Amino acid sequence: MFKGFKDFILRGNVIELAIAVVIGSAFTALVGAFTNNIINPVIAAAGGVNADGLGFRIWPDNEATFVNLGAVLTALVTFLITAAVVYFIFVAPMNKINSMVKDRLSTEEPEEEPLPADTALLAEIRDLLKDAAAARNTNPDLDNDPIR
Repeated sequence: MFKGFKDFILRGNVIELAIAVVIGSAFTALVGAFTNNIINPVIAAAGGVNADGLGFRIWPDNEATFVNLGAVLTALVTFLITAAVVYFIFVAPMNKINSMVKDRLSTEEPEEEPLPADTALLAEIRDLLKDAAAARNTNPDLDNDPIR
C-alpha cells in the first residue's frame, strides 16, 4: 500500500500539481489586487455618485437587495486575466515542448510506396519463371512435360 503511494508521489505529477497550486495562489493575489485597486474604482465611477458601484437596488430602502453587477464584472475580468496568463505562460509553451519531444521521439520509418500494378505483375511473372527454372534444374523429367 505504501509502495503504491510512494510511486504516486514520486511520479512527478503531484509535484507539478503542487507547484501549480502555489503559483496559482500567488497569481490570484496579484490579479485580485489589480482588479480591486484598478478595475473596481473604474466600475464604481461608471455607477454614478449615489450608487455603491455598478448595480441597482431591488428595494430602494433595503441595502441587502443591492444587485452588484460591478462585482460580477470584476470576477469576469479576473477570470479572463488569469486564464489568459495561464494559457500563454504555461499551457501554450508546454504544448509546444510536448509536441517537439513527441516529434523527436517518434522514429517513424517512411512508408514504402506501393508498386504500380504493371511493375507488380512483372515482378510476379519474374518470380514464377525463376521458380519454374529452379524446378526444371532439380527435376529433369519436367522438360518432357507438355504442360510446362
